[in-house]
Amino acid sequence: MIASTTSNLHPTARWETEGLDLDAYLARIGYDGPLAADVASLRALQRAHLAAIPFENLDVISGGEIRLDIASLQDKLVRRRRGGYCHEQNILFATVLDRLGFTVEGRSARILMGNDERELTAMSHTILAVQAESRDWHIDVGVGNEGPREPIPLADGIEARHDRWIYRLDRAVSGHWVLRHRRGDDWFNLYQFSEERYYRADYADHNYVVSHHPDSPFTRQIIVQRNGADTRYALTDRTLKVFRPGKEPEEREIEAEAVIELLRETFALHLAIDQEKRLLERLQAIPPS
Repeated sequence: MIASTTSNLHPTARWETEGLDLDAYLARIGYDGPLAADVASLRALQRAHLAAIPFENLDVISGGEIRLDIASLQDKLVRRRRGGYCHEQNILFATVLDRLGFTVEGRSARILMGNDERELTAMSHTILAVQAESRDWHIDVGVGNEGPREPIPLADGIEARHDRWIYRLDRAVSGHWVLRHRRGDDWFNLYQFSEERYYRADYADHNYVVSHHPDSPFTRQIIVQRNGADTRYALTDRTLKVFRPGKEPEEREIEAEAVIELLRETFALHLAIDQEKRLLERLQAIPPS
């Protein structure tokens, strides 16, 4: 059943729009299209963002702090042309959308990655709800290679085709939403979320745990991913997986020295020399799988 198109989002802005350099952001993602607060612009901006900014945790692995204020996000993701993980990317994107006149609310999700929706993982993943053209849309530019490439209407049972990738939103018995991704003949559960509103203070707490807790996947391994229209890439330490619609993932081990070149060529990441050196030392210490 398709949900009502009436929006429940609150119009009060909670993002640091006054500190945003919109022109610099648009140049970073290579976008020169319309900027109206409508679905067409929302879709185009999301696609441009994903094409330009990879998902990565290299500052966490290098011992750096992840800061979520708009000045730090712009310095890292825009000026230094780096990537980031969910908190960084979705907060930056929310700030841009708020500046453009969209109503944007923060949400949080429990990552499932194939597990049953009854699995009670922690609320740790930042997502967004955006109002456009009198309905609510699910937005996520920060879930890496598995994520949606366009807004998805917040409607029970809706399927969305993004290029050759297919997604589905369902209401679970619990009342939570579940985002699923088509893998072959099966639906793969990505995450579940509620419509509870989250704020920057909530994300600060989530961000600290994700970037410091010893059991967090982001503190234990290198994670770099890119979400493409036809091909998606996921690097975990020295293992590269390549995903194409309708095919089994290709997987191969990468030599430590070749990873640095892979970051430049495949993921468009150019690190400072000292960070490249620390990263290479870490990669060289990883035994072959």
